[in-house]
Amino acid sequence: MGKCQSVDASVRSDSSQQNAFRRGTMGGNKNHRYVQSMARVGSRVFVPKSIVSQTKSNTNTTLKEHKASTYDHVHELVNDGISDNVSGKVGLVNLGNTCFMNSSLQCLSNTEPLCDYFLGYDYKSEINHDNILGTKGALARSYAELTKHLWLGRSKSYSPDEFKSSIGRFAPQFEGYEQQDAQELLAFLLDGIHEDLNRVIKKPYVEQEDFDGTNDEGDAIMSWSNYLLRNKSIVVDLFQGQLRNTMICRNSKILQADGTYGCGHKNIKFDPFMYLSLPISNGSNTLDDCVSLFCEEETLQGDNQWYCSKCKARVDATKKIDLWMLPPILIIHLKRFKFSVTGHRSKIERPICYPLSDWNLSKIKKSEGGVFPLYDLYAVSHHHGTVSGGHYTAHAKNRFDREWYDFNDSQCRKVDKEKEMLGYGSSAYCLFYNRVDRHHDATQERTTTIHRQSISRPELWPHLQRDTVTQWKSTRVALDYKEMD
Repeated sequence: MGKCQSVDASVRSDSSQQNAFRRGTMGGNKNHRYVQSMARVGSRVFVPKSIVSQTKSNTNTTLKEHKASTYDHVHELVNDGISDNVSGKVGLVNLGNTCFMNSSLQCLSNTEPLCDYFLGYDYKSEINHDNILGTKGALARSYAELTKHLWLGRSKSYSPDEFKSSIGRFAPQFEGYEQQDAQELLAFLLDGIHEDLNRVIKKPYVEQEDFDGTNDEGDAIMSWSNYLLRNKSIVVDLFQGQLRNTMICRNSKILQADGTYGCGHKNIKFDPFMYLSLPISNGSNTLDDCVSLFCEEETLQGDNQWYCSKCKARVDATKKIDLWMLPPILIIHLKRFKFSVTGHRSKIERPICYPLSDWNLSKIKKSEGGVFPLYDLYAVSHHHGTVSGGHYTAHAKNRFDREWYDFNDSQCRKVDKEKEMLGYGSSAYCLFYNRVDRHHDATQERTTTIHRQSISRPELWPHLQRDTVTQWKSTRVALDYKEMD
């Protein structure tokens, strides 16, 4: 992606200075000095339990231990422990074309429940040392260390060289100092953290089921249940939702009575997602336009034909993707970079209008289940310039003073969202949204409860978080809960 036009260019221009940053010897004593960790809590919490005495009329109150179903206790601990004026307002040193990494890290750092988890939760107790897809906790620990310096340290900037080494070992394309893609870094990082902290120690073989569309609500729940048999982590709890993928046979050799082609076979799958990669067309003006384009039905023909199990042949087909279940933290990736037929890469500079608060997705989300999909923006990863000479920055909303800040490598400054034209522009590349309660009080914190996903506790699954009891009537599902986790 060319070279980064960074504010730290004077540092990168001298190779000896680059090496000094990597060794932590140039300003490194401050950046890498010991930062005291917070007290941490685990998944066990204590709640009051009243006990009526058999011999006395008085009632005693004791504490009963149980396994927490949410991370609310962690959020309270962190909020009480780091509410000062400097927390989170720390720049990241550019190590050499690493603005793409810095931008993504600042957005993730301002993801409150993820920050809470790595600052106040006993995450080490959930490290999966047996998962060959992870790093045995190395990546999770390096990210936790970075989070600690950004929120508990006192330096104005921090050099993420240790984190860069860790992500480079997990994904070798990030080992060097060439400009890379911020969204790609984000995807690999979240995937690596997920595998490091996957609460499933031994993954069973689970065959993905196909459905016919007669019981979508129940089939989606069944698919989520099967997914949790192999995947449970803070990443699943926060970032993962579900798509409905519908394929319909349009065999040109079979003409139906209504004039349409095809044998009538329909195949539906419910697939998990961690972010939405939305296309941009000439007619795209708003984020809703991009979502609608993502959900448009497309026809598969020629080399892209689909194999119909009923026709026993590759045939023309229609494919449609719908948003079925949305996660607490919704990451949007705008597909600004494209390749021509000759392999030339270019950037789509079309400005897109995106909401800063109260983004209502209720008309686009197809499932009747789940809480009301209302979202507030809290961070943006920007790409400025061209493919060959671009630069990444970030905007993020601080959790304590609720002000917006601009993160440009090692520099951090408070900004006015109107003057920065937040909500509109051609630089927005990745958008980070936090789901909020639609009945929220304007004076209260706009957050959402994060449920720990567990195969044995279906009441915590996103599908079963219902606004009204009547919505249960359309759901038919039979699940066998044998695993207790």
